[in-house]
Amino acid sequence: MELKKLDCKLSVCKVADISDIKLTADLYFIGKTDEELSLVCKTEDTPKNVTECSDGWRGFRIQGVLDFSLIGILSKLTGILAENKIGVFAVSTYNTDYIFVKEENFDRALGILASKGYTVV
Repeated sequence: MELKKLDCKLSVCKVADISDIKLTADLYFIGKTDEELSLVCKTEDTPKNVTECSDGWRGFRIQGVLDFSLIGILSKLTGILAENKIGVFAVSTYNTDYIFVKEENFDRALGILASKGYTVV
């Protein structure tokens, strides 16, 4: 399985209003529930009016389109990282899964996954 590095620094934020989000940015994830409005974005695109923010994230995605019938892909990746004491923040899209780790763990995480047979590009 191939993992593609995202070449940017990321922030995970809580925002008060969707109008604060730069919807023309080329990369972001929005999650809304009855309790919060969350945003993952490039650090340079972080809105000014965030209520909480965690900077210093890096990420990668599973390359290709994952069929919904596939089971355990995200679980296996996050399990390997958990065994190595690397925390994750994951987002799934229609096509694939994205995994984010703190910047200080990024190279180690990719090295560990490569040693387990994953190709990192």
